Amino acid sequence: MTTLLVIAKEPLPGRVKTRLTPPFTPEEAAALAEASLVDTLEVVLATPARRRVLVLAGAPGPWLPPGFDVVPQCDGGLDERLAAAFGGCDGPALLIGMDTPQVTPELLTVDFADHDAYFGPAEDGGFWALGLAEPDPALLRGVPMSTPTTGAVQRGRLTAGGLRVHDLPSLRDVDTAHDAELVAAEAPEGRFARELARLHTAVAQ
Repeated sequence: MTTLLVIAKEPLPGRVKTRLTPPFTPEEAAALAEASLVDTLEVVLATPARRRVLVLAGAPGPWLPPGFDVVPQCDGGLDERLAAAFGGCDGPALLIGMDTPQVTPELLTVDFADHDAYFGPAEDGGFWALGLAEPDPALLRGVPMSTPTTGAVQRGRLTAGGLRVHDLPSLRDVDTAHDAELVAAEAPEGRFARELARLHTAVAQ
C-alpha cells in the first residue's frame, strides 16, 4: 500500500496563511490554517494507507489526531523539504499539503499498478499532490517553488524521467480570502468551512 505524506506548518499566528491578512487577523488566519490542516488529516486517516506521516515545521498540537508518524521538515527551500519527505519513504508514496481541505479519500486512493507517478495540479500553477511509485528525491530538487510555472516544471521532471504520469483533478489552494470562500463552498460540511462561517459571524456582530 501507499505511504501518505502531509507536509505542513504548525498553525501559529504570523507564521501561516499570511496572505489571508488582511482581511483576517494573524490569529484568524492561524485558526483557518488549523481547520484546513485538521480537515486534511481526517481525510488522510479515512484513506487506506500503509503509513501516514506528517512532515511538520514546528511542534504537534492538540489538533493532531492519533495514527500519524510525525517527522520534522529539513532545512532548505521547499524543493529540498519535499525531496527529503520522499527520501524517507521505502515504497510508493503520495504527498499533499495542508492547503486543500476539500480533498477527499477518493482522490487520495491511488494505484501504482499502471502508473509511475500521480500529479495533482493546483489552480495557481503549483501542485497539490505528487505521488511516486519509487520515491526519488532528485525529481524534486531544483524545481522552482511558489511560481506560476512550478507545476509545469515539476510535471516536466516526471515525464523527462520516463515516468507514466496520471493526472489528478485540479484543486484550488487556500492562499487568499477569495480562495477561502471558494474552497469552503466546495466542502461546506468541513471544519474549514465552519471556521470561516464563524469568523464571518463574529465580524457581523
